[in-house]
Amino acid sequence: MRIAIDAMGGDNAPEAVVEGALMAARAWPDTEIILVGKVSRIEALLRDKPSNLTLVGAEDMITSHDEPVKAVRNKKDSSMVVAARLVREEKADAFISAGNSGALLASGLLIVGRVPGIDRPALAPMIPTIDGVGTLALDVGANMDVKPENLLQFALMGSIYRSKVDGMASPRVGLLNVGTEESKGNDLTKAAYPLLKEAPIHFVGNVEARDVLAGECDVLVCDGFAGNILLKTLEGTAGTMFKMLKQQFTKSTMSKLAAAVLAPGLKEFKKKLDYTETGGAPLLGLKGLVLKSHGSSNALAIMNAVRQARTALSNKLVESISAEIGKERE
Repeated sequence: MRIAIDAMGGDNAPEAVVEGALMAARAWPDTEIILVGKVSRIEALLRDKPSNLTLVGAEDMITSHDEPVKAVRNKKDSSMVVAARLVREEKADAFISAGNSGALLASGLLIVGRVPGIDRPALAPMIPTIDGVGTLALDVGANMDVKPENLLQFALMGSIYRSKVDGMASPRVGLLNVGTEESKGNDLTKAAYPLLKEAPIHFVGNVEARDVLAGECDVLVCDGFAGNILLKTLEGTAGTMFKMLKQQFTKSTMSKLAAAVLAPGLKEFKKKLDYTETGGAPLLGLKGLVLKSHGSSNALAIMNAVRQARTALSNKLVESISAEIGKERE
């Protein structure tokens, strides 16, 4: 399999991206890693380049300040656009970027293209849960305004992902809402509920935000506006919580001793909430596999994004979504 990586995308690019690509190339010799970006800058960072790591030149780059659609259309020699083009031309099986989220969505739509029958691709990160299984949430920012039919498509794609990639026999699909009762919600969720109830999925009804981390469902369906607020709230809460714990554990000699005793458990807990362990969020609904890594991704996050891409490709995720959506259209 061939996985292209936008070497110039993200807060820590290209250094962290190149390092992560090197780690991935060495971990999986059977996978061709294609680094896309300014060759001179990338080569200066390479050490003992593995034979399964290749470079593709792209002299331009899309920044976080660029207007997404305009940038994709005008910066045709940017690392993100070139990587997307490799997927469209079947020179790569997937591509990963930690760059501008809006531009990644635009490049996915305008260059890679949508699966027939999918109106809106969905950004689908894994949210950690107490049981360690995680909840795949979609959408968390690609689509701010959607229709009930879009939520149905998100539910189908999310269910297929958990089944194919995570090996779940019957993933539980929940609808993010303000209450668990069927009558609760706004016009969107009320209209989407009966569609999900009749769909060929294991729909468990409405799920409140407070129950997401408890693992009430394996797939959480929502519009991009609510989903993004949920995700950013969880990220912010986790970050603040660890800062508060650090303050408490450094107050006195006794608290420092307590911290030393609890350190192994706290490290494991922090690991569960660490985005670097997940790697990236797939943009489901495109003709090719596209993954969005966190903007501040380090080398480990990039490596884990490659691992995630490998698993999705091995289990033919894109093909499965295309086939299932095709059945729904018949």
